[in-house]
Amino acid sequence: MKNKNTIIENATQTILAESKAIANLINFLNDEFENAVKFIHNSKGRVIVTGIGKSANIATKIVATLNSTGTPSIFMHAADAIHGDLGIIQQNDVVICISKSGNTPEIKVLIPLIKNYGNKIIAITGNTQSFLGTNADFVLNSYVEKEACSNNLAPTTSTTAQLVIGDALAVCLLELNNFSSTDFAKYHPGGALGKKLYLRVKDLVNKNERPNVAPNSSIKDVIIEISEKRLGTTAVTQDTKIVGVITDGDLRRMLKNNKDINSLTASDIMSKNPKTIDINAMAIEALETMENNNITQILVVEDSVYIGVVHLHDLLKEGII
Repeated sequence: MKNKNTIIENATQTILAESKAIANLINFLNDEFENAVKFIHNSKGRVIVTGIGKSANIATKIVATLNSTGTPSIFMHAADAIHGDLGIIQQNDVVICISKSGNTPEIKVLIPLIKNYGNKIIAITGNTQSFLGTNADFVLNSYVEKEACSNNLAPTTSTTAQLVIGDALAVCLLELNNFSSTDFAKYHPGGALGKKLYLRVKDLVNKNERPNVAPNSSIKDVIIEISEKRLGTTAVTQDTKIVGVITDGDLRRMLKNNKDINSLTASDIMSKNPKTIDINAMAIEALETMENNNITQILVVEDSVYIGVVHLHDLLKEGII
């Protein structure tokens, strides 16, 4: 039975072997890579990514990355392609074929068929002299010295290298397409990442009550307003403009420091110049302001007019945090 030290050592060697192989890929970046990126960028079609075995698994991830960063892509399994799925490929599509050896039987059958259609082929292979390497229009070298497994058999380091080449392609295309964070949000609307990029304060503030008192409001009225609106705070306004804010903490400090509270008004205990945020600001900006000022609520304004409150809990509910 392997002891703990042996397990950690094996894991360490695996990570070191793969990281070394990835770093070495820099030496294979050349005009071929640049031309392949430019060709995809200028293409009027989609990117079809294909492979077999573990390379097919990598192909599906590359397709997902390309799609999410603005390059329309489709996965086509190499084995299925020669049994009917070849119809996926359209006239202006670019085909990326992934294969460590570049000599698997399915690849040897598939490549001539693609070339007969007139589509350009980009190879990601660890063997540039293989059938795939010598028949592709662009060859991206993903060579690794050895796999991470002790038998040098299980696809580990080689598939990691393929994945990194795919990521490099996607990022280069992202930059050429001027793909912005706003564009990214369009493709990720449901997740927390997308919400950070598109959710605005106005999407949150209208879901809450709008606690509000006047400067001359009694302490009783202040307590009732905070309790009923259940946001732990209330704005103090005069002529729709915010002049202060009162929180649960302000009430506790008032009770601690004052024996007679009957004569006090909102203006006596409010905090002046409270932090505010514009209704059109991003929700993530509201979170950053709260974190930087150690507060759990922030008052929302539009053209200096008080609109309402956004609470830290609102951001939690939306998955921003």
